[in-house]
Amino acid sequence: MKDKLNITIRIAELPPFALQIDRKEEEMIRNAEYNVNKLWRTWRQRFTDKSSTEVLGMVAFQFAKLFTVLNRQADETVAVLDRFERQLDSLLLDIDALGPNGGMPPSDNTAPN
Repeated sequence: MKDKLNITIRIAELPPFALQIDRKEEEMIRNAEYNVNKLWRTWRQRFTDKSSTEVLGMVAFQFAKLFTVLNRQADETVAVLDRFERQLDSLLLDIDALGPNGGMPPSDNTAPN
């Protein structure tokens, strides 16, 4: 089975164009095509004073803005996870430094009767 797939997508009123994609990306590509066209159709009806190209530019900007926001959030998440990992490493190293029982006295496995 081929790893690459040839597909054709259509965005707004532009001529269709061909793409060669990884087979595993098809669902994502089709979903992106659907969402761009859905927003374009909605805004085309709302902004009747704008040309198709202007509306498509507005749609492109909206998706670029969303992409930028999500990238910022991803960067912030990575920073939080990095801080958490450093704190966890520090705590674990502190416990290791206290000895095999973490600074606790050896346990007496005999329970009182």
